[in-house]
Amino acid sequence: MSERWSPSSWRDKPILQAPVYPDAAALSAVEAQLASFPPLVFAGEARKLKRQLAKVAKGEAFLLQGGDCAEAFAEHSADNIRDFFRVLLQMAVVMTYAAASPVVKVGRIAGQFAKPRSSPTEVVDGVELPIYRGDIVNGTDATPEARIPDPRRQLEAYRQSAATLNLLRAFATGGYANLDFVHQWMLGFVKESPQSGRYQEVADRIAEALDFMRACGVDPETHTELRTTDFFTSHEALLLGYEQALTRVDSTTGDWYATSGHMLWIGDRTRQLDHAHVEYFRGIKNPIGLKCGPSLKPDELMRLIEALDPDNEPGRLTLIARFGADKVDAHLPALVRATKTGGRNVVWSCDPMHGNTIKAASGYKTRPFERILAEVKAFFDVHRAEGSYAGGIHVEMTGKNVTECTGGARAISDADLHDRYHTHCDPRLNAEQAIEAAFLVAEELKKERVARGRKHVAAAE
Repeated sequence: MSERWSPSSWRDKPILQAPVYPDAAALSAVEAQLASFPPLVFAGEARKLKRQLAKVAKGEAFLLQGGDCAEAFAEHSADNIRDFFRVLLQMAVVMTYAAASPVVKVGRIAGQFAKPRSSPTEVVDGVELPIYRGDIVNGTDATPEARIPDPRRQLEAYRQSAATLNLLRAFATGGYANLDFVHQWMLGFVKESPQSGRYQEVADRIAEALDFMRACGVDPETHTELRTTDFFTSHEALLLGYEQALTRVDSTTGDWYATSGHMLWIGDRTRQLDHAHVEYFRGIKNPIGLKCGPSLKPDELMRLIEALDPDNEPGRLTLIARFGADKVDAHLPALVRATKTGGRNVVWSCDPMHGNTIKAASGYKTRPFERILAEVKAFFDVHRAEGSYAGGIHVEMTGKNVTECTGGARAISDADLHDRYHTHCDPRLNAEQAIEAAFLVAEELKKERVARGRKHVAAAE
């Protein structure tokens, strides 16, 4: 890791989860074209996110990261983007009120096109085909032609990301994020939910707080921060040729930044210390994430942290725990203990999705909602026991009323999955389930806030 870094130094390392393109010349031409395109995000925006994540690392804010499993070219529409943004804002408001601290909003959007896969092939109707790796690589149709990696798809991914970012920036700053609007949407959700009684108290308290603020002259018309919000984008950086083409030098600092998204992360399948993905990530200055699964050992984690965050910079590194509800207690405590003992300024976030995927009797891949909630609760319990800060949640979700995860207030059953099973890859929480999860997180955040208050009182006495 002492070797000199460049945006292309990853090419000298072993790499996993990389598609094999049959036309190397076409791939090189696409990467050269991408390298001439404008950046999708800017270094100053990435630094702003890092400052906000530094507050999370100190226990002064909470990270909400969510969005699609894998974005699809065919589903790119203003309505889908709006509905996702709306649900994420509702989740954030509930958590902000409960924690009495800021919530950093990061979407899995405008770049989440590639997916790691457990196998390079699959069998469809008796025919073995290359696996679908996301729209940026190949197509979903079960034909040999559709599954051939096509580099031109990277150009479409860039264009879709640019259009999505343009709309998200408009929503975030143009009035759609108005706190009054978000609260009215929340009241609508509570009214329609089968478990409305459980959520009504929180909704009423938020309404009282808003009324009090208005009485004091604090309203969205006079205070910009109540009608705008900071919103950032993120994705798993699997396709390193695409990332390299969009890696640029910041003219104000001379540092290298990935400009494909504000925050990138390394997946659980590509976190080998001496491989290409860690090599690429160690040189960019963006805030970055690292998925931590059951096979990760404490000493391996500490070596990865040293490689990716040698300066121990608050906000630089987010560790995203993804174990499965039944494995959290066996694996997370030792990792948390190692980072605490080592004095590392990391953010700990919970991905309760990827470790809880099962195949239903109907044949659909699904995630039981109760397992998702159980992992979130176990994540908070471990951090409480270890005296560390549970700093975030990372979920795959959509703003649409899909039926992909079983359970929730509507009690989606195995038999219901076929109704609106729209995902191209992994099952996502629908809008109602995502907001339900936010209320659970809010309950845990309130416990943390009450516990901190008691400690402060005890210390004062």
